[in-house]
Amino acid sequence: MTDIDHDLLEGYLVRTRWFGGKGRPFRIADVRVLAELTDPPLPDTIVCLVTVSYVGDVDGAERYQVPLSVYDEMEERIGHAYVGPVMHAGRARHLYDALHDREAMRWWLDGFIGAEPLGIREVAGLRFRRVSGGDALDPRLRSSPINGEQSNSSVRYDDVVIMKLFRKVAAGLNPDIEIHAELTTAGAQQIATLYGWVEADVDGEVVQLAMLQEFLRTASDGFELALGSVRTLLADPGQTIDGSGGDFSGEAARLGEALAEVHGLLRARFPSARLGPESTTELAGAMRARLDSALRAVPELEDIAPPLHAMYRRVSAADGLDVQRIHGDLHLGQTLRTAHGWRIVDFEGEPGRPFAERALPDSPWRDVAGMLRSFDYATGVVQMSQASATEEERVTLAERARTWSERARQSFVSAYVAAAAIDDNATVLLNAYVADKAVYEAVYETRNRPAWAAIPLTALAEIAASERDEPRL
Repeated sequence: MTDIDHDLLEGYLVRTRWFGGKGRPFRIADVRVLAELTDPPLPDTIVCLVTVSYVGDVDGAERYQVPLSVYDEMEERIGHAYVGPVMHAGRARHLYDALHDREAMRWWLDGFIGAEPLGIREVAGLRFRRVSGGDALDPRLRSSPINGEQSNSSVRYDDVVIMKLFRKVAAGLNPDIEIHAELTTAGAQQIATLYGWVEADVDGEVVQLAMLQEFLRTASDGFELALGSVRTLLADPGQTIDGSGGDFSGEAARLGEALAEVHGLLRARFPSARLGPESTTELAGAMRARLDSALRAVPELEDIAPPLHAMYRRVSAADGLDVQRIHGDLHLGQTLRTAHGWRIVDFEGEPGRPFAERALPDSPWRDVAGMLRSFDYATGVVQMSQASATEEERVTLAERARTWSERARQSFVSAYVAAAAIDDNATVLLNAYVADKAVYEAVYETRNRPAWAAIPLTALAEIAASERDEPRL
């Protein structure tokens, strides 16, 4: 089926949460059908690769994966997922978003089940791969889409497994699959077990399309858990932090230990190195460049910049840098708290970077810094909801929130350092990564959520004030 109207798909893309080009003038340059799945009683299903180009951006083309189920008649049960009509072989048919179609999603479940004996199964151009040691899947599992995601789409098969379907795809190894495969093989307890993945050959290159993982049925989102802790603390200003039930330091320590375990496994399973003094010089230069660029977008950084530059000069003077494979985009939203402890998820790295760049060894302190900034965001988001408080109450709440964040940060770092058995003092390096992350946040929030810009700007002002006296942890 190659005669799908491009205007129809363009109208569909702008209605989705995962399309990254909303708000930019774009057109669909090409629609390629990767697979046509036809085997009654399952519905006809096509997996499309849609190439999107942006007006005025010659290098900005992106490829999106769009699975569609195809019916002869309208299907009221999935009317909310209707994409539109299409003429095929002289007759009108109807397209639906396949991820909302329980019948169509059996194609993927059956593909993984078929791959169990030999670890691989070909289905109409799609290649299903299973990771050895995974439990056998029940063909009676029923799918339901997960709401709330943005850059990708996920479907849960009962409470057993969850499949993440990558929407924006590119050739090469997806870090989320690559890292989960290695950590699953290593028996890591701090991740969701990988069951397998789907891939296809496109123009002689492998494109990875989806991954199947253990569904963590008892899991709570790490950021939501932190928000609840902060709200509990601020609900009763008369209580001490220990007596309020809003202390997060114990959970932060356990999360620090989990990250140290994951970093240790990544160091053992992927290349790592000790880089010489030129590496910290280069790192400091990149941080200075980002700060100087941020000054043009966020004038409020002007007074903060001098002490940050002084911090970066100390980084430049360091004698080297330990690098290894890391998460690359770590924050509380990439963690889940289960009945059996913390799990770290979504090892895709920064979505805007090519796969090859995301796979490069980096400092584990970048991950640590990302988590420290996330603790500050938890307190900042809750404080923004206290609009009805008086000025005096806001001062009190801000002080209590600062105490919550400081305790969480200190507990996380202390537990991480102890579990990772790190002897050297990396305070300067960690502080620089924290500041660099906050600078990025200040630019992002100013451009996209101006009301949130105070969160990173307040943190940067505190960092700058501390830098004028002594390095800050």
